[in-house]
Amino acid sequence: MVTRRITFRLYPTKQQQQKLFEWRRLHGYLYNACVEHRITSYRKFGQSVGYIDQQNLLPAFKACWPEYKALGSQALQATVKRVDFAFQRFFKGLGGYPKFKTIRHYSGFTYSGKAGWKALTDGKHGQLQITNLGKIRMCGKARRWGTPTPCTIVYRASEGKWYASITVECVPVRQTGPGAIGIDLGCKDAVTFSDGRKITKPTFIQDGDVAVKAASKKLRRKRRPDRKAGIKAS
Repeated sequence: MVTRRITFRLYPTKQQQQKLFEWRRLHGYLYNACVEHRITSYRKFGQSVGYIDQQNLLPAFKACWPEYKALGSQALQATVKRVDFAFQRFFKGLGGYPKFKTIRHYSGFTYSGKAGWKALTDGKHGQLQITNLGKIRMCGKARRWGTPTPCTIVYRASEGKWYASITVECVPVRQTGPGAIGIDLGCKDAVTFSDGRKITKPTFIQDGDVAVKAASKKLRRKRRPDRKAGIKAS
């Protein structure tokens, strides 16, 4: 079982695209709110806020801001987790201090589980069904399809296009034609084939060692010239 990521191009309708932009903006506001919450809690009150703390505040947050209810709990939790991941990278010295993100350049949002979305495809084109949004036509082809797990909705501003990046768990199967064999290059044997045949390594190295020993022995027998002693070179 392996995990692979497949990217599909989305073709939302005009109404769906407006709602996707609105959801992306709300996720960007939530991201910045979580960053501000952590900074303010530490600087003013000396308290460190973690992922679990902010996740537990989501029900009260949605009660104050009802427009977030349509986005789904798992999608909101994934945005909070994204903030936690940015701070963990900073604490480990792998990145800079997390900054506020402009809504214009906020990439998208993620469904971390199977709730809130469904891929209606067998790996080639199909539709992406999202709760409170409907079915969106998508185009793409996977080398091997399996069980979908997370799904990330991304908007690339440079292209003006929407994409769905779906992670699937699958069993890779490679088909080979007739007459195909496997080849293994080794040290003891030069080549080993999958049908049992072996090719021993060439003997040019051993032949070279014999030639080197003979040349060295011949060189050791030579005398160096010594003019003072009257010895000529051999």
